Amino acid sequence: MKDLFNLSGKAALVTGGSKGIGLGMARALGLAGAKIAIASRGIEDLENATTDLQNDGIDAKAFQVDVTNKHQVDELVKNVTSHFGTVDILVNNAGMNIRKPLVEIEEEDWDKVLTTNLKGLFLVGQSVAKQMIKQQSGRIINISSILGEVGMSFQTSYAASKGGINQLTKVWADELASHGITVNAIGPAYIKTPMTEGWLSDKKRYNNIVEQTMLKRVGELSDLAGPIVFLASDASSYVTGQVLYVDGGWTAK
Repeated sequence: MKDLFNLSGKAALVTGGSKGIGLGMARALGLAGAKIAIASRGIEDLENATTDLQNDGIDAKAFQVDVTNKHQVDELVKNVTSHFGTVDILVNNAGMNIRKPLVEIEEEDWDKVLTTNLKGLFLVGQSVAKQMIKQQSGRIINISSILGEVGMSFQTSYAASKGGINQLTKVWADELASHGITVNAIGPAYIKTPMTEGWLSDKKRYNNIVEQTMLKRVGELSDLAGPIVFLASDASSYVTGQVLYVDGGWTAK
């Protein structure tokens, strides 16, 4: 049974993998035995994250990329495949948010969030899918959010992008199943990271989040480790087209 979760010999690409939940999920996959390619725009963050992973005994390599640029994305997948031999697991995580009321959102705000979160995820997923089809195997894990399911003020563009990710996950799962590829998504609630620590330090905001959550706490990076390894491993071989909400029960209320 333990071998079901063993990722030894597998290569995983994690976009937005240099910090936050991306780095946390990269570490979880690496500790389960996978070789890790982390990709993002900031080279300094990438180098620091790679050193951090390597210090944990993980075979990790950094790749700089803008996921909204198709040429760069195709080069990324080519280079990762060349370095590791395969791309067995994709964690499609790169994203951003701009929180504004509906009447204050600028067109460029909308375009920036949708281009990064939805177009970027599409471009990476498409390029990796081509490689996985050649392999006739693979795991694609898109990172969504509870906001793909529930409504929340000031989240117009972000929620639209995450709802789109949920639908892409289902479509890709149907399309790629015949090639031995599963496609699922993880929808986290608020997760405590160095990036969200300041935002969550607002006591009123923090208490409101806790009140919405059945388990009465904010998520930790460790809460994502099990779900990401499960969806990347043989343990989930009969699971596809699903959105797994890691939210302390938020979306079930």
